[in-house]
Amino acid sequence: MGIKFEWLLYLVGLLAVGVCWWMVQNQALVGTLLGVAGAALVAYVIFTAVVKLPPQDRDRIFAAMFLILGSILFWALFEQAGSSLNLFADRYVDRAGVPASVFQSLNAGYIVLFAPLFAALWTWLGRRGWEPSAPAKFGLAMLQLGLGFFVLKWGAEAAGLENATPVLFIFLIYLLHTTGELCLSPVGLSAMNRLAPAHMASLIMGTWFFASATGNFAAGLIAAATGSEKASGEGAGKALVLDVYGTIGLWAIGFGVLVIAVSPLIKKLMHLDTLRDAEDLAGQKELAEPQAAGVHPEAKGA
Repeated sequence: MGIKFEWLLYLVGLLAVGVCWWMVQNQALVGTLLGVAGAALVAYVIFTAVVKLPPQDRDRIFAAMFLILGSILFWALFEQAGSSLNLFADRYVDRAGVPASVFQSLNAGYIVLFAPLFAALWTWLGRRGWEPSAPAKFGLAMLQLGLGFFVLKWGAEAAGLENATPVLFIFLIYLLHTTGELCLSPVGLSAMNRLAPAHMASLIMGTWFFASATGNFAAGLIAAATGSEKASGEGAGKALVLDVYGTIGLWAIGFGVLVIAVSPLIKKLMHLDTLRDAEDLAGQKELAEPQAAGVHPEAKGA
């Protein structure tokens, strides 16, 4: 095109910013694109699994799709942190003069504090054969997510709708949501990587993040449903938000119970008994080569 590649990148970048700005102004179109693209993506993954993969790999893809679709609900509720929950803290919480935006750092702080503990816990349980399966951890994540909304709702109602909610309950909801995230996000990434056949790894990981994008879009719709600015009076606005939180909390707990109930079936689809990491397979191959040649493995190094 007669344009240096570097300048072409700059031009494409500027155009991309304009497209993103335009899409932010047209949320209905974004929802339509997400729906169409998501349906096509899921259909393609399932078609590939059914037509082109052997039975065990096909089952693993089905298990991965269950986790992916379930994660949409989690992110839709979890991402209230940056929207309706932040507004709730700003309008209805006794913050002692601390800006509401400061509480956005609680999630990051909790992750730094608790991620090593969760890693140690899973390792300790795994050594004893007690570690929950990945689907069960997803269910536990949903239970903690729903419980967080109920804790905030209970605290706000106990303090009185006309009174400021104690800031303690903001700390508690972020704590429960973060522990739920630690049960789902790193576990989900690991599960996608392990369950997908090598030639589909990028596609499945992309589908996982597409589900995250869909969840974020749904989070915006839920936040809009709180509509506290439309209610007359602070107490009425607070009651409306808490009513929405109670509803989505109930849905989260119900879905969490369902996921835990079906987790043995999903675990069975994962075929963990025959699932091996690439490093394990490479090690087995390296061990088998000298044996096939009649050389004792310990003699290979010598």
